[in-house]
Amino acid sequence: MIGIVDYGMGNLYSLGKALERLNCSYQFVSAPERLAEYGGLILPGVGAFADAMNNIRELRLLSAIGRYAESGKPLLGICLGMQLLFHSSEEHGSNEGLGLLAGKAVRFRGELKIPHMGWNQLQLKAPKHPLLQGIADGDYAYFVHSYHVCVDDSGDLLAVTDYGHEVTAIVGQGNIYGMQFHPEKSGDTGMRLLQNFAMQCEGVLL
Repeated sequence: MIGIVDYGMGNLYSLGKALERLNCSYQFVSAPERLAEYGGLILPGVGAFADAMNNIRELRLLSAIGRYAESGKPLLGICLGMQLLFHSSEEHGSNEGLGLLAGKAVRFRGELKIPHMGWNQLQLKAPKHPLLQGIADGDYAYFVHSYHVCVDDSGDLLAVTDYGHEVTAIVGQGNIYGMQFHPEKSGDTGMRLLQNFAMQCEGVLL
């Protein structure tokens, strides 16, 4: 069973429907004491970084998510949810994140159209990683974001995309994963990634 963290700022409906198409059991969860019940956890996110962190704190989820990450069970952040996994964001000032991965979310700069919105190709940095099974260089994913993550450790990069420069697309460190794009809106590529994550939650892919 996968838990989808409902802290008031996630695209819950479409994500749930995607898991249903994969025949994956899931529940929405907002009670901190219940997180440990799930074999995998997804942290979605749409909106502003600071608002998201405030909601997480108000629901007493901050420590609970940290404990879940330490448990070794798979944890996946999607879009804003991926950015929340990192130390901080510069969105509307400096804001602390969950601090599970080392890095910072920064705004796109220069002449680029913001937000970065639409289909873009993945460039795999770790093609043999279990999460990327069945995914190929050049596969497309659907992005909608104005901030991108600069990781401190390049070893955490599983895939990037190009938007004027190299942009973090998928990260992974141990049991903690993040996807900057929306896999639930990314066609066959996104569904395969969600399926691979679900299989890790079941202990199938190691």
